[in-house]
Amino acid sequence: MTDRNPLQDSLIFSGTAHRPLAEKIADHLGLPLGPTTIQRFSNDNLSAHLGISVRAKDVFIVQPLSPPCSENLMELLLMLDVARGAGARSVHAVIPYYSYARSDKKDAPRISIAARLIADLLVTAGADHVVAMTFHSPQVHGFFSIPADHLTAHSVFVAYLKERDLANTVVISPDIGHAKRAAKLARALDLPMAAAEKMRLSDDSVAVAGIMGDVRGKRAILVDDEIATGGSMIGTIDHLRRKAVSHVTIMVTHGLFTGSAIERLNAVKEIDEIVVTDTVPLPPDRRPERLRVLSVAHIFAEVIRRNILGQSIGDLFEFWPTR
Repeated sequence: MTDRNPLQDSLIFSGTAHRPLAEKIADHLGLPLGPTTIQRFSNDNLSAHLGISVRAKDVFIVQPLSPPCSENLMELLLMLDVARGAGARSVHAVIPYYSYARSDKKDAPRISIAARLIADLLVTAGADHVVAMTFHSPQVHGFFSIPADHLTAHSVFVAYLKERDLANTVVISPDIGHAKRAAKLARALDLPMAAAEKMRLSDDSVAVAGIMGDVRGKRAILVDDEIATGGSMIGTIDHLRRKAVSHVTIMVTHGLFTGSAIERLNAVKEIDEIVVTDTVPLPPDRRPERLRVLSVAHIFAEVIRRNILGQSIGDLFEFWPTR
């Protein structure tokens, strides 16, 4: 008698946000990507249709909340609702980039904590479980009332950097609040670390008052969760330039490159390389020079596999202790 494949009762679907990543995840699992149709009506409403039966299946829907974020969020909510309403045994929202995580606190009067609101909407739409990578801040994990797997690209970055010449290199966080992530990378590579004291002036501009740690004349690895307009990175590099730092590698999980980021980054001669992952799609017109994209599809595939098999995924969490 043939052994039953535990994955055969699982289905993977993708919205329109990043189908290539969903295909890579499905390939790693040896599963086909389920057919999906997203339709827009004349009144601008969206409609989602899953092209095969999901009854009594474990359904995984892959959809990063990349630009256009609100459109992609609506697609995801509709697909979750379809899966729940069609009798799926479990419904999993795989959100490689959870953009609304940046709205994680009230830092001005009368504003919404959108990260928590979106978490509630995902549950209302039908999600039993959420998988995401590198939230803007760790407290976002606690906004979910359902199991949430907060993953890290740490292993991918470490493997990549260990193939490079790291002599006279320091790992730098452009923000004290994100220093824990940089410290974990520095420990894994046996490198010193530093952190910038940053003040945000606007959506695309920051001021760096100083840097804690020895950086003078060193090569720098700037580590952050995402790069959108490039303001934090450029502000930090401006300060590093005064410390005789002339070689910088930028390393972030989510590469958005919005607004004038590409032109601004291309103009910074100290940047040797910009390393991002494939959590969001990067069409040719949103790719700066010196860009390297590393895939994290295998990480999402492994998390899906372990969830199906009922195995622990603790060592893949964002803030799991360094081994």
